[in-house]
Amino acid sequence: MIKRIDITISVLYITGIVAIGLWAGLRKKKKIAGNESNDYFLAGKTLKWPMIGLALFATNISCLHLVSLAQSGFDTGLLNGNFEWMAAFTLILLALFFVPFYMKSKVATLPDFLEKRYNKACRDWLAIISILSAIIIHIAFSFLAGGIVLKTLFGVNMYVSITVIALLTGLYTIIGGLRAVVVTESIQTIVLLTGAIIITAICYNKVGGWHGITNLLHTTGHMDKVSMLRPMGDKSGMSWMAVFLGYPVLGIWYWCADQTIVQRVLGAKDTNQARSGALFCGFIKILPVFIFVLPGLMAYVLAQKGLFDIHSVQHLDATGKMVTDTKGIYTLMITELVPTGLVGILVAALLSGLMSQISGALNSIATLVSYDLYKRHKPQTNDKQLVKAGRISAVAALVFSLGLLPLIDQYESLFNGINDIIAHIAPPISTVFLLGIFWKKASAKSAQYTLWLGSALGAGVFVINKIFPDSVIGQIPSMMMAFYLFIACGIMQISFSYYFPVHHTAESNTLYWKSPWEPLQDKGWKGVGNYKFLSALLLLVMVVLYSIFH
Repeated sequence: MIKRIDITISVLYITGIVAIGLWAGLRKKKKIAGNESNDYFLAGKTLKWPMIGLALFATNISCLHLVSLAQSGFDTGLLNGNFEWMAAFTLILLALFFVPFYMKSKVATLPDFLEKRYNKACRDWLAIISILSAIIIHIAFSFLAGGIVLKTLFGVNMYVSITVIALLTGLYTIIGGLRAVVVTESIQTIVLLTGAIIITAICYNKVGGWHGITNLLHTTGHMDKVSMLRPMGDKSGMSWMAVFLGYPVLGIWYWCADQTIVQRVLGAKDTNQARSGALFCGFIKILPVFIFVLPGLMAYVLAQKGLFDIHSVQHLDATGKMVTDTKGIYTLMITELVPTGLVGILVAALLSGLMSQISGALNSIATLVSYDLYKRHKPQTNDKQLVKAGRISAVAALVFSLGLLPLIDQYESLFNGINDIIAHIAPPISTVFLLGIFWKKASAKSAQYTLWLGSALGAGVFVINKIFPDSVIGQIPSMMMAFYLFIACGIMQISFSYYFPVHHTAESNTLYWKSPWEPLQDKGWKGVGNYKFLSALLLLVMVVLYSIFH
């Protein structure tokens, strides 16, 4: 059980974050009274690249990632680190191809961008899907992971702890807006990384370094655990082909077309700041494999050596066989391996991930509801009414997400559960965004029907998987299913575009690239901060890393 000094550190941290969030939001609001909604939802478009990059990472990495990536490291080794490293490639796409359009069109939301490129029906559909996905994926799953951790560490009822965290995070997010979210996320990223590095260093020293890991894995015949790219037919369902074909479908939606993530970019001071911020996040995304996934693998090695007691997370199954509930591995590592005092810092890191994920999602939901739903039906709405509507919607989202917890708690692995849902949501959205910016002939009607039919197809396949898991469809790994759905949606939109030819407006005629090289015409900053240099460097680093851990 966690000691009193560690509890004190954790409580002081939470109190400090709430105070800073309220100060950051309220301080700026007193200075700017003329454009309250722009300040609240987009931080007055004043964000610079370091804060954007840190906020992107903090919104992406939550308590769920710390817990589930360590679990995956214990179970399958470095394999799920692909979700972290592959993100670098989609962040390059965001910086090079998507950011210029988002900044040029001066949109506050991505559904707003779809209306400018296609039509209002596309905007409405994406707004609804984005709100639901933010509630389910970014808030409810994070709440569940946080509840499990706090219950394990403090012995507090899961729903009580979740409710308290929801109220505290909602307080500064709902009052302070995006600026409060980004300022607190920047701090939380530093705390989260510090905590993760501490436990990694402790495990690395205890396991005897890299040689200690590989020697044990070689002896036990599990060297595949240090491989990121698995052969075709691998039982994990994550072969190299599934990773390279399936992840981009998920990644383009998540990093380039999801309001919760991209809102940090939309608040950038200018295009160069936005591009550099996205690429900065790409470099930070290299770290999770080493500080989130690798500690789980080291815990496995320590357990095999008898240096890590996992009896508290073991139980007998229905057949009388001893099984390990690996969802509790990360919290067990904290209590078993970390000295008193540092435990409080690591708990603060877990709470950082939880609070930053939820605060980012709440702000994006408020923005979507206010701009894409409320103002559409009441165009005369003033700034104060718009902000009020956003705050009410954030409160409603919190309540709704709490109600979903019993349903999503049925997943054995939270990380697999979240990616399973994304794999069936992402394909139609990734399709209409990609074709929209790269293909002149992508028409409004084609995008509209692709979003409707593609979403229905994804939902249908998801239901079949759950009802008939042994069917042909049920046997397809979720990453490959995402790719197959993406191909189906691509065929749909291309076919519909010829049946319903495009009729560009003056605005939509400027929102696609005439050639793939056109976005590279912008010279950008001089020196090492140039977006072309950073993109090439990030690409080179990822190629080298994959060649080492193939």
